[in-house]
Amino acid sequence: MRVAVSGYYGFGNTGDEAIALAITRQLKKQGATPLLLSNTPEETARAYGCESAARMRPAALLGALARSQVVLSGGGGLLQDRTSGRTLTYYLGVIRAARLLGKRVVVFNQSVGPLSEEGGRRVAAALKGVRVIVRDRGSLDTLRGLGIEGELGGDPALLLSPTPNLTRDPDRVIVAPRGDVTDATEGLRTVVGRLRDRGRRVTALSFMPDHDDEAARNLGADDVLSTRDPQVALDAIVEAGFVVGVRLHAVILAAAAGVPFLGIAYDPKVAGFCADAGAPAHPTALDPETVCFQARSRTAPDWTAVAEMKARAERSFTRALER
Repeated sequence: MRVAVSGYYGFGNTGDEAIALAITRQLKKQGATPLLLSNTPEETARAYGCESAARMRPAALLGALARSQVVLSGGGGLLQDRTSGRTLTYYLGVIRAARLLGKRVVVFNQSVGPLSEEGGRRVAAALKGVRVIVRDRGSLDTLRGLGIEGELGGDPALLLSPTPNLTRDPDRVIVAPRGDVTDATEGLRTVVGRLRDRGRRVTALSFMPDHDDEAARNLGADDVLSTRDPQVALDAIVEAGFVVGVRLHAVILAAAAGVPFLGIAYDPKVAGFCADAGAPAHPTALDPETVCFQARSRTAPDWTAVAEMKARAERSFTRALER
């Protein structure tokens, strides 16, 4: 069975590449052949040992859909129009094209929203009769508001495993900023300074080098790690004692690695993940002292809830592929 996967792949975003890595590994375990729609299909095929097609070339895109039996829309935060209406148009267009070709379509482990009123109407129309699996409870609420019933899964990146035999340093804190969330910058810089003053070693982790490197360098951390490789990011996290994440997949990979974390909720998807995991979440106008205290105390999430999220993520692959 060939499974086409539509997402934000091939753009150098380590979080989305973590999803791609996890999905390809899990689909192969299920005996399926993954085909990722990517901005850089040759690079994606090499990186994940899978088939890939150009997501923005109509002939390549339609050909990939035509030769697949199942089409997964996701994971990630694809069905939203906060960043751009064009984003929503593209992903709904892929869903409609796959349905017109008679393919089984599953919205797969996405966060849904934020949506404008018009965007909500478009999503409700496009998803009528489609199986929808979301990665957080907030998205279930969003769907119900649109008259759509969904199922609760989990982010596929929760299923990634670190390289064996790494050593954890409980005094190392990783801070993962976003270059476009500037209202958190001053607070994070204060957090980093106070943590260093209190004997912690801080690594600034850039998840999307083209967008986050400058923000990471400006935090005043002991060192900066800039990577597009999800395994490198995961291994860095597993060697730390705590993660402060503006980037959603910084906290997701921390959960995967068993490292305590907190989120800076610039977007509902960060708040939603932290709520489901029983982990602290702070607004972008954060209180540095509280964040420092939680980082130094290594305030833990609800590890039972995290284990259940991982189990749901694993089960979601079986549910997505079953008829």
